[in-house]
Amino acid sequence: MQKATTISIVAKCSDLCCTELKDKNGRVIASHNGYVPDFMPGEHYGDYIQLEIDIVSGRLLNWKVPTAKDLAKPTSNSEWEVPAEE
Repeated sequence: MQKATTISIVAKCSDLCCTELKDKNGRVIASHNGYVPDFMPGEHYGDYIQLEIDIVSGRLLNWKVPTAKDLAKPTSNSEWEVPAEE
């Protein structure tokens, strides 16, 4: 067998994808439960997480840095939930 260089992960979320945006201190500033966010890589149709990972570096090979517009709404049909101020 040849030496592997990449791990390919495809996981079906079945509309149960939990996504959180965190600040630099690790505090959740917004969350979303439901479909896979539109900014995730691959042809995911809102149901699949598709990641290509370099085994040596751990870097995501198919990641495209989301823009502010990409992050404004997780999907075209939903909004981020913002936790109440403490």
